[in-house]
Amino acid sequence: MQPTNGVQKSPVICITGASAGVGRATALAFAAYRKASIGLIARSSDALEEVKAEVERLGGRALVLPLDVADPDALEAAADRVEDAFGPIDVWINVAMVTVFGPVHAVTPEELKRVTEVTYLGSAYGIQTALRRMRLRDSGTILQVGSALAYRSIPLQSAYCAAKHAITGFIDSLHSELIHDNSRIGLTTVHLPAVNTPQFDWARSHMPRRARPMGTIFQPEDIARAILHAAETPRREYWLGGSAMQAILGNFLAPGFADRYLADTAVEGQMTEEREIPGRPDNLYHPVDGLHRTRGRFGLPHNNLRLTAPSGAARGLAMAAGLILAGGLGFMMSRATHR
Repeated sequence: MQPTNGVQKSPVICITGASAGVGRATALAFAAYRKASIGLIARSSDALEEVKAEVERLGGRALVLPLDVADPDALEAAADRVEDAFGPIDVWINVAMVTVFGPVHAVTPEELKRVTEVTYLGSAYGIQTALRRMRLRDSGTILQVGSALAYRSIPLQSAYCAAKHAITGFIDSLHSELIHDNSRIGLTTVHLPAVNTPQFDWARSHMPRRARPMGTIFQPEDIARAILHAAETPRREYWLGGSAMQAILGNFLAPGFADRYLADTAVEGQMTEEREIPGRPDNLYHPVDGLHRTRGRFGLPHNNLRLTAPSGAARGLAMAAGLILAGGLGFMMSRATHR
């Protein structure tokens, strides 16, 4: 999305998970602020048609591409359709995800596999799809929507946390490859805090009470504006919100303490007082009609969103502090042993 001859080009964007939540808000942000041409990828044709109408009302263009991101061939075909309609893809944004709430012993092998296929493999397939086109012209940006849970897992979301850890590892490998190739392709991950999206209404759950985001909760529209900034100014990573920074740095410094803290707070902290409805529809395998919207059900005050980058310096500081702490503990233990 670099200016050409002083004129800002209207970008061509692909967004997975564009039918609701952060993906939908991101599509609307690119339409409103950049008049972008957007390939809208998700499973629900009806919901994507709604988003397309909103995008066009805001001055952008949109192409509806109903598919499951766990199908790499479908992603390839969708990318071809976008480039045929709008020209080369400038930015590919992975937002699509599914999750299952519940303790590890309650998650079935089939559920674990499905979360992995969508949240990890679907993102990896999207990155590969974008790379096949961007490497030919040595330009473009790939943006992965990550999570603080990619660094600090929490109880009751083991499958989702593992998938977010996995895609972060995948992207770390790609960073080194792009540096080795002197590539001009931008690659960035935006790690999110808790966000008020519909996932808490339609995710599969094995919990006795309805799910809720944990910690300070932000609105999807604020996240979307940060994603737009990150896409135009790619850094290795962005951490959104002070709570995400605290979770990530806290895990570097004291993972055992974080284990105990989350054991005490994160089980009850992810449930409301409302009873879960047995057998309600969920979106693990199929979209749930009528729930596709940008925001979830939580009416919230406005929370200021802090955008932190580059995070490498903060991570390095945390690691250095951790080594100093470990060295100090080792020294004290050594002295105690020799007394």
